[in-house]
Amino acid sequence: MHEPKEPHSLKAYENLEFMHSPQAREVRILAEFTEPRSRLRKAGVEGTIVFFGSARTPPLDEAQETVRELEARTGVDKELSRARALLKVAPYYEQARELAHRLSTWSTQGKHGLIVCSGGGHGIMGAANRGAYDAGAPSVGLNISLPFEQHANPWITPELAFQFHYFFLRKYWFVHTSRAIVVFPGGFGTMDEMFEVMTLKQTGKLGRPKPIVIFGREYWERVLNLDAFVETGMVDPEDLSLWHWSDSVDEAFEYLTKELGEVHLQKPKVGYEEPDPLP
Repeated sequence: MHEPKEPHSLKAYENLEFMHSPQAREVRILAEFTEPRSRLRKAGVEGTIVFFGSARTPPLDEAQETVRELEARTGVDKELSRARALLKVAPYYEQARELAHRLSTWSTQGKHGLIVCSGGGHGIMGAANRGAYDAGAPSVGLNISLPFEQHANPWITPELAFQFHYFFLRKYWFVHTSRAIVVFPGGFGTMDEMFEVMTLKQTGKLGRPKPIVIFGREYWERVLNLDAFVETGMVDPEDLSLWHWSDSVDEAFEYLTKELGEVHLQKPKVGYEEPDPLP
C-alpha cells in the first residue's frame, strides 16, 4: 500500500498548461480585454492619437543606402526593384515621425494628456513612436504576435508596450483609446484598420466624433478608387467626408490640433466607460 500524496494545490489561474489550452481561450480573451485598461489608467493616459501605416516603410536614409548598395552589385534585380519601390514611400516615414513629434510636443506643453499610439512594429509604426520619443514624450505600442514583420520597435515607452494575440482585441484598444486617427500609406493590414474605423464612424458606433486623417492622397487614390463607391451607389456621397485628406505635416498638425481642441480635451480618461450611444 503506497503512502498518500499531498493533494495538488495549484490554483487554476496558475496552471500554465491549462491557461494555454483551448479550454482557457475565454480567460485569455478576458485578460487581453482588461489588462490594458489597468495599465493605461496607472500611466495616466487620457487618450491617444493613433498612427496606422505599413511596417515595411523604411527611414529615408536607410532606403537610400540600401539602393546604393544594391546598385553596386550584380544579380540582385528583384531586390533592387523592391528597394527602389520602398525608396519612393520612405518620405512618409519622415513625415510620420515629424507629425508624431509635433503632436507629442503640443500635448505635453498644453498638458492635454494625449499620447501617440501605434501598432508597435517598425516602419510607420516605429516612426510614430520615434517621433514621440524625440519629443521626450511617452507613447503606446499595441503589438501583435505574427510569424513575420511584427517585432516591437525600441521607441515605445516600456510600461506602455502591449503584446496581443487576438487581432480583434488589439483593434478594440486602438479605437477605444483613440481621440484621433492618422492613416499613413500601408498594405492589407493598414486598409483593414482604416476600413474598420470608417465602418464604425459611418454607422455611429464610435461613441464620440474622432477626426480621421488619411495622409498621402496620391498613394491612396492609386490603390483605392473611393469615388467608385459613390458612382455605384455602394455608399452615400457624404460618406466620402468621413475623413480628412492631408499631404503635409503642417496641414495635418493644424487640422488635428484644431479638432482635438474643440472636441476632445475635456473628455474622460481612457478606461472610464461612457454611455452606450445605442438606445
